[in-house]
Amino acid sequence: MFQSAEIGHRIDKKTFNAAVPVLRSALLQAQVQLLEGKKIPVVVLISGQDGAGKGETINVLYEWMDPRFLQTLAFSEPTDEERERPVMWRYWRSLPPKGRVGIFAGSWYSDPIRRRIEGEISQKELDATSEQINRFEAMLVNEGALVLKFWFHLTKEGQEKRLRELQSDPKTAWRVTQWNWDRLKTYDKLMDVSQHLLRVTNTPWAPWIVVEGTDDRYRSLTVGQTLLAAIQAKLTAGDNQDSPVAPMVRVDPDGRNVLSELDMTRALEDKVYRAELAKWQGRLSELVRDPRFKGRSLVCAFEGADAAGKGGAIRRMAAAMDARQYQVIPVAAPTEEERAQPHLWRFWRHLPRKGHIAIFDRTWYGRVLVERVEGFCSQADWQRAYTEINDFEHELIESGVIVVKFWLQITQEEQLRRFKEREQVEFKRFKITQEDWRNREKWGAYQQAICDMVERTSTGNAPWTLVEANDKNYARVKILKTVCERLEAELNAGSPKAKTSDKKPEGKKSGGKKSKK
Repeated sequence: MFQSAEIGHRIDKKTFNAAVPVLRSALLQAQVQLLEGKKIPVVVLISGQDGAGKGETINVLYEWMDPRFLQTLAFSEPTDEERERPVMWRYWRSLPPKGRVGIFAGSWYSDPIRRRIEGEISQKELDATSEQINRFEAMLVNEGALVLKFWFHLTKEGQEKRLRELQSDPKTAWRVTQWNWDRLKTYDKLMDVSQHLLRVTNTPWAPWIVVEGTDDRYRSLTVGQTLLAAIQAKLTAGDNQDSPVAPMVRVDPDGRNVLSELDMTRALEDKVYRAELAKWQGRLSELVRDPRFKGRSLVCAFEGADAAGKGGAIRRMAAAMDARQYQVIPVAAPTEEERAQPHLWRFWRHLPRKGHIAIFDRTWYGRVLVERVEGFCSQADWQRAYTEINDFEHELIESGVIVVKFWLQITQEEQLRRFKEREQVEFKRFKITQEDWRNREKWGAYQQAICDMVERTSTGNAPWTLVEANDKNYARVKILKTVCERLEAELNAGSPKAKTSDKKPEGKKSGGKKSKK
């Protein structure tokens, strides 16, 4: 991929000076269109060899464009805060909102390249990371982003010459350190690793643009013109998605599914409930104070039908923990800031650091539930969301996060009873809205969406626990017990790969089918 960047590209001063005013004007106009449309975020990755002009090019873009609508993110060694979260957390937090341009000086490619050069990861592990990066960038593009990846290339001799020129000039000598000279010694390794990585991540939706870094004018003009052409093409294309999405067809010829097979008669008498509640709250308190938990974190995701009892279950769980150790994140309709980002962005920003717990009251599954049923997103959006959600949870688990997911199910009759009760009780009246009543009319559509969600996202390391919630006593104990058993299994295993227990609390039954997950 580097052959075309080793032929001595140059632009003379006269040609450069004639081209720049026109280019600057067009870039500014493109920025205005981006900002007014507020539909397209532009992600620009600046990568390449030391001395190839990465910093100079970023400075040129700030000179040519409106800096108010640019943001530059420089990534080096992760901070302590970043080390305590999944690897991609710091990049998610830095994504530009729709209508703006984000320039990444260093990116999600930097660390895999470094680790492979230093022998910390194998070729197989590098390829696995490359596949994750491809999926991440595909998600950005599907969310409407324009992703431009520039690699600035120099030959080994060219890099050495460039470093000596910088070092000899008093104005730029500070930019060359012993670290740069040491890095020059690894040039051949860098070429081997980077050529392979660029090849396997050179996708149709986010291709690499290799730029020869020898001549400043050539490099600046190439980047500026490429950026302009890409933005103009994206603005012209609008919301058109070229990637096809296969229709999802699901048929249950016998009328049975994971929800219909739940035993909704399960219940616990008050006396048994109080004893079981105290037992599992005590056990949860011990587990989150276990020294082994300091190296892990816990994410609990609560979804369920309206009035299914999520809030009550969360309160019983929270009562067993130190308030300084957990955060409850209520999820409602996205804000204007959140709508300007990919749909998973608002959940990435709330991920807990090691030794802490995040409890989500409603979650990232809204895309395949309420947004799907109510038509708040396109069919293409919610159909690809299953894969994006699985990727998201996989990244959490790989970084040591324990993910526990609950769906609280109640019958239509029980929901109606609770709705009417809420209308009669003053301190519960705020919980019931016209939207809740309207959603009952779409019960069947929601049940279908729930079954699809469970089938497509209940994975080995992040399975769904379906909770029979007609009886609040039974539901709360089952949730607490599931969290405790999952935590205990993970801590005992000493690995993020441990699987959840399938045990359920014993309850009083009044007949019916056995409960299934």
